[in-house]
Amino acid sequence: MALDPKKLFATPIHEVRQVYGAKDVILYALSIGAGAEPGLDELSFVYEGQLQTLPSMAVVLGYPGFWQGEAEYGIDWRRVLHGEQSVEIHAPLASAGVVQTRSALDILIDKGADKGALLYWTRRLYDEATGSLLATVRQSSFLRGDGGCGDWGDGPALSMSPLPDRAPDDSLTLRTRTDQALLYRLNGDMNPLHADPAIARSAGFDGPILHGLCTYGFAARGLIHLACQGRADRLRRLDVRFSSVVTPGETLRIDVWHEAASVARFRCVALDRDVVVLNNGYAEIVAP
Repeated sequence: MALDPKKLFATPIHEVRQVYGAKDVILYALSIGAGAEPGLDELSFVYEGQLQTLPSMAVVLGYPGFWQGEAEYGIDWRRVLHGEQSVEIHAPLASAGVVQTRSALDILIDKGADKGALLYWTRRLYDEATGSLLATVRQSSFLRGDGGCGDWGDGPALSMSPLPDRAPDDSLTLRTRTDQALLYRLNGDMNPLHADPAIARSAGFDGPILHGLCTYGFAARGLIHLACQGRADRLRRLDVRFSSVVTPGETLRIDVWHEAASVARFRCVALDRDVVVLNNGYAEIVAP
């Protein structure tokens, strides 16, 4: 059945209230590899005695679940891939609290019946106690099975600039685990594409793939070490385009270009295949 854009945009995304604490913060950090790399000091991400909340955790706090897999939205969920991601942190995330989220679809761009469509949506994360906006999370999904549906909505698409045409200034190698996706899905994204080999094969992959947002979290860790001197609260914005999938167990290299004191550009490369998996990365950093 063809995707109905009018019905899609008329169907609200779940609003979510989440109480979270140190265990949730630590689980998220472990799910993106924190604490597993020999010689890399990441105790403050995984130990409640000195806990820092990774800013990329905004992507899972108040997450509405894999709503694109629910029948009422009419999306061919087996063929959905993550396109782009942007997180803007308006205030450092506490290690415990109560958050509320509100989500809305922005724009649907039809690329043609044989090419799919791009769906952009925004989720805003609020502190329940104060009502203040903590983070703005924007992303696009590539709906590979829903081309020919027509354009809809009037919101802006994300803008991604090319990386500098020179060698990176810094690099950091990080290893994923073979069970990384099984661990990451405990944050709330239960899409079976990341766990069930049969479903992954039906979507055209050899086996389960890593969540794009898990790879995104690895990139955030790399930037905190290479551009923020280990201070998670200095990373305030992280935008990226997903250019290829990652298989759990692959080794990733985070390449960083320091453009200014407050701006870094980055990419992520799967070393085993020499393939760029995150591209056009843009990060904003605040002074300590």
